[in-house]
Amino acid sequence: MKFLSYLLSGISLGSIYAIIALGYTMVYGIAKMLNFAHGDIIMVGGYVAFTAMTALNLPASAAVLLSVLFCTALGVIIEAVAYKPLRGANSLAVLITAIGVSYLLQNLALLIFGANPKSFRSVVPIKSMSFANGQLVISGETVAAIAVCFIIMVALTSFINKTRAGQAMLAVAEDRGAATLMGINVNATVALTFAIGSALAAIAGVLLCSAYPTLTPTTGAMPGIKAFVAAVLGGIGSIPGALIGGLLLGVLENLSKAYLSSKLSDAIVFSVLILVLVVRPTGILGKQMREKV
Repeated sequence: MKFLSYLLSGISLGSIYAIIALGYTMVYGIAKMLNFAHGDIIMVGGYVAFTAMTALNLPASAAVLLSVLFCTALGVIIEAVAYKPLRGANSLAVLITAIGVSYLLQNLALLIFGANPKSFRSVVPIKSMSFANGQLVISGETVAAIAVCFIIMVALTSFINKTRAGQAMLAVAEDRGAATLMGINVNATVALTFAIGSALAAIAGVLLCSAYPTLTPTTGAMPGIKAFVAAVLGGIGSIPGALIGGLLLGVLENLSKAYLSSKLSDAIVFSVLILVLVVRPTGILGKQMREKV
């Protein structure tokens, strides 16, 4: 029963990683940029929901909606101000800009909310469920994270494959020049990608803070990095890959903490990234790209 409990907790954590990884994989797949400030949008989403529930006394559902709307707008603004001017620039310039945006968001949160951790009230109304005479207890946050992850995956896959906006994203990801010639607004498509990714980061932030109810200005830093590892593991640019990578990483991390050492779990996670990059650089579902000469 303990193994099953650890496994479910790992799947729950992996579901949150998968939701965050979707933001990385969509932005990279379509805009060919790595938005390393993505993890800090998780933190912003947590603080918006926290403020809505404590200062504004809004119900949890309204707080989550406000968090999603705020982070969606923030993602569009960040893309327009920081990343749009860098399209076509070298990767080092994009990386430096992303780090700058990341530190800006962290320091703004530090200035507004202070360094002291905030106690986050869970937004999940589901109570814990016990099975096998109480030997197996599944928290509401675990159920919510897994359910929300799979709902998002189904909805996002349907959006990409069955809507004009989704088809435009696929076209831009395949060949930006050809997409422009076909009349697709590349700027609007990239902005929509950042908006969706940021909205998902807000949802992940609320779920993360509900499961681990401590909120600080650096809350999103490590989960953001691990979600990037998950995106690379699954195949960055692949939506199903983000799910597979997130789940594998969450289970691996949780089982490592339970059976090996909590101090070594992060080292094991990043060792997996190194191993994947050596053995299969494109990830589990990544496509091998051939350069034309």
